[in-house]
Amino acid sequence: MTPTIGILGGGQLGLMLLQAAIDWNLRVHILDPDAEAPCRNLCTKFTQGSLTDYDTVYQFGQAVDVLTIEIERVNVEALEALEREGKRVFPQPSVIRVIQDKRLQKQFYRDHNLPTADFILTETRADVALLEIDQPDLFPAFHKLGRDGYDGRGVQRIASVADVGKAFDAPGVLEKAVDFEKELAVIVARNERGDVQTFPTVEMVFHPELNLVDYLFAPAQISDEINQQAQAIARHTAEAFGIVGLLAVELFLDKQGNVLINEVAPRPHNSGHHTMRANVTSQFEQHWRAILNYPLGNTSAYQPAAMVNLLGEDGHTGPAVYEGLENLLAMPGVFPFFYGKAITKPFRKMGHVTVMDESLDLLREKVEAVKTGIRVIS
Repeated sequence: MTPTIGILGGGQLGLMLLQAAIDWNLRVHILDPDAEAPCRNLCTKFTQGSLTDYDTVYQFGQAVDVLTIEIERVNVEALEALEREGKRVFPQPSVIRVIQDKRLQKQFYRDHNLPTADFILTETRADVALLEIDQPDLFPAFHKLGRDGYDGRGVQRIASVADVGKAFDAPGVLEKAVDFEKELAVIVARNERGDVQTFPTVEMVFHPELNLVDYLFAPAQISDEINQQAQAIARHTAEAFGIVGLLAVELFLDKQGNVLINEVAPRPHNSGHHTMRANVTSQFEQHWRAILNYPLGNTSAYQPAAMVNLLGEDGHTGPAVYEGLENLLAMPGVFPFFYGKAITKPFRKMGHVTVMDESLDLLREKVEAVKTGIRVIS
């Protein structure tokens, strides 16, 4: 009998999970606080409600056989209760609990001998000011909120004592800034049997102001040695967590050739959106394979690819209009995916475009054409 699956979150990641679920005729229930969430009209059952309210999450979980997430900001206590009662919850609540808090996450890497930048846990803004005096070698640094930071929010660069006023007056982690050459990512899948499969390493380019992915190239342009480092670290991280499902491992390649863990996400991730077109198995199908304990799929790429995020244009708030779509669709090897968000806002993630080509030079040209050729306006 096909299990009923519940997803906490009905945004764009849920939408792409649903697209893969339709191929297998999976019954999927969605819980999301937004009455007009992108998943609303495509899932088997939609429930509007808070992802952080204990009773809401607990009651939603009662009606499904397997529970998963598309966002980390969920009520872990409710998931733990459901797990104790025999519900299959993947990723496991214990994993979500650690990853929800960047303080616990960073300490996890240290405890498991996983390479990451130097850091110190802080409780207040005053702690950061004292460290600038007591441990000046830690600066420049980034101060990150322990909880509830995402998509570049909850992060402040602290270059010197003059910037201490930017630090958060809340529990956080002060992390030494990495002088990096590239930012990389590897998505890992692990099922209940302990089988592990990784996707090819990708190279991410971040928006200079928004601190979120602008575009990426797959595979990353790195040496075999660096690639092996990245792949091994990602695999070891997933195994250390014992996660069932997907784990996106974001990495720094520093100027000395060291690969360091930046952060992880226990779900499908922006760094794997291109796999919907470019790989034999997409990250979304792989997530279903992992949490349903099926054999993991082949992650090989058909050809080099890039992914460009489509963000709402600055100065535009209102019904979304995709300007330049006709020109985009005329380009060979270019595949847009829109997230079903009726309202655009400045810098809101509204979609992405996957670009494919055998030639890296042509791939780069296409990326520039996409970046300048389509705008999300109102």
